Amino acid sequence: MAYSHYGVYMEQNLSLFYGLSFLTVVIAFAFALYLYLWVKKMKVQNQRIDEISKLIKKGADTFMNREYRILGIFAAVVAVIIFLILPQPIWEGQILSNLSMALAYIAGTVLSAIAGKIGILVATLSNGRTAESATKGIKSAFLVGFRGGAVMGLLVVGCSLFGVAAVLMITGDTTILLGFSFGASSLALFAKAGGGIFTKTADVAADLTGKVELGIPEDDPRNPAVIADNVGDNVGDVAGMGADLFDSNVAAAVSALVIASSLAGGELNNISMVFCYLLLGLLASVVGIATAKVGKNGNPTHALNSSTYVTTAIFLVLTAIATAIFPGFSWRIWGASSVGLLVGVIIGITTDYFTDDTKPIVRKVAHASASGPAFTVLSGVSYGFISALPAMIGIAVSALVAYKLCAPIGDGYAIFGIAMAAVGMLSIVGMIISNDAYGPIVDNARGLAEMGGLGEETIRIADELDSAGNTVKAVTKGFSIGAAGLTVISLLGAFMSEVNEALVEAGKEIITGFDIMEPTVFFGILIGAVVPAVFSAMLILGVDRNAQRMVVEIHRQFNEIKGLKEGTSSPDYDKCIDIATSGALKELVPAGLMAILMTLAVGFIGGPEAIGGFLLGNIVSGLLLALFMSNAGGLWDNSKKYVEAGAEGGKGSEAHKAAVIGDTVGDPFKDTAGPSINTQITVVSLVSSLCAAIFVALSIF
Repeated sequence: MAYSHYGVYMEQNLSLFYGLSFLTVVIAFAFALYLYLWVKKMKVQNQRIDEISKLIKKGADTFMNREYRILGIFAAVVAVIIFLILPQPIWEGQILSNLSMALAYIAGTVLSAIAGKIGILVATLSNGRTAESATKGIKSAFLVGFRGGAVMGLLVVGCSLFGVAAVLMITGDTTILLGFSFGASSLALFAKAGGGIFTKTADVAADLTGKVELGIPEDDPRNPAVIADNVGDNVGDVAGMGADLFDSNVAAAVSALVIASSLAGGELNNISMVFCYLLLGLLASVVGIATAKVGKNGNPTHALNSSTYVTTAIFLVLTAIATAIFPGFSWRIWGASSVGLLVGVIIGITTDYFTDDTKPIVRKVAHASASGPAFTVLSGVSYGFISALPAMIGIAVSALVAYKLCAPIGDGYAIFGIAMAAVGMLSIVGMIISNDAYGPIVDNARGLAEMGGLGEETIRIADELDSAGNTVKAVTKGFSIGAAGLTVISLLGAFMSEVNEALVEAGKEIITGFDIMEPTVFFGILIGAVVPAVFSAMLILGVDRNAQRMVVEIHRQFNEIKGLKEGTSSPDYDKCIDIATSGALKELVPAGLMAILMTLAVGFIGGPEAIGGFLLGNIVSGLLLALFMSNAGGLWDNSKKYVEAGAEGGKGSEAHKAAVIGDTVGDPFKDTAGPSINTQITVVSLVSSLCAAIFVALSIF
């Protein structure tokens, strides 16, 4: 086939995959609508559960509306800045390109916000229905909780595929895609931070005052913070985590497409391959979600894991068939993608080992708790650091294998292989988000079952569902952090592509790598390495300050409201929700701005070489801290639940009090700082790529 004919074929091939991508999105949205209507059809008969569900929904909506107003102002300001200076200063005559970049940025924020908002709607709709379904048995309750979470999973992946395909099809410029990805990342950074601060403010305050001081159950309706805690599960683990994984999925796709566009000769075919993998991943998730159910042994953890494995197998088979069918699709690229996906599954399995209460590590920490809270914290910190080892090795091995596997194809393909490994790892993200959103739904259901007086057997079933949700949430966090690691490595390649393009235009020598012995690069490494630590500290201090305010409010209500301790009066739930909301909104912006401003400062001081070092330090330090905090937090949480199930003296014992303290330390680790770091490293990578030309032109050194 002559090259000209082959070029026409590639263009037709790309158009085909645009069309197939949009068709797959329609299928996913239609299936999500079916699941939503199926869940909505379930009725809530218990009046108390219905009332509390409405309180949770009202609190979540209030917080999200106020948060989105703040983020809307931030997005508008950033969009104006982008219009003025990116990709080039507007006074140089590139008005259309700058407008496209600004609109793409806004589209990224809007689609991410829509996915989060609908996820909250379905999650708050599902929690009461899951609680009531638990009266019929674990199979029914599992299906309601999982299908409610699956709506979020399908929406997030559908919106990301639709946005990426639409922006590239309309503009034909992969650089504009960086603006779309930055929009998704910036909203995710603040949404995850804000939601995480809200949820852990309420959780820490409720646990310390309720379980430790007053000795009342976890979801006792006398505790003024209990509804705020349930609201936090939704705004943190549904909307926040959904925005986080939307960002990761978009960033992985964009980095692969940016690198693909720089590969001479085969760019269109490689772009087609990226879209093929994205849409087949979404289709595989649809099938996996449709087949999820609790088997005869009634084990929800097994059901969630089995669905993940089914989705993985379907994706591997479908992409192998596509590689065999379409000319120009490379088996080496398929291998890189497959390695990324399989390593993601392995990271999930190792995370499960360190956080599942049926495994030895959690039980060792629970046993240590019998000797006091100091031993709870010491053992948890130690095992948390150890848990980072297999994941870090997995990320390193997958990047190395993908690099070596694809390097023989041609120049630039080694980095493209790493990008496709990230795409592969995130290919089943629809299933991963479904599992993650299942967690807060069944967590809420457990509280509603207790507050609605549904009986011990129903609460036991809800506890079993909740335990599975905690384990799977830890696994999904490990999975998303691992995927972020591969994504930002490929984004480093995208940054080099943008820098070299700017250097060529400026008549300067291109960069082929970053020499860590070069003082400018080493300067960047040191600054980049400390940013995740400072970022984490700012978020955890935000939780600390806000939780202290809520503890004071809880004490006030128990002291001033007559009959509250006896259960003859109702607490002021709204006051605690307001404290969590106002505090979270106050604390969410500074940490994110710090990371962005530090990136700009390093770029203007040291130029592209310093930014290369900055990204290297940020990636390594950020991945380590994110894995440690997410796993240690999950370990402490399930250790507490293991003790509450009767181990080491059970509820009210010294081991229980120590385990609760460990859990309160771990709460902001696993649900605020840890999962926010992977968004932070993505954001600074995208800021670096967007500002590459400016750093080339205006750096001091």
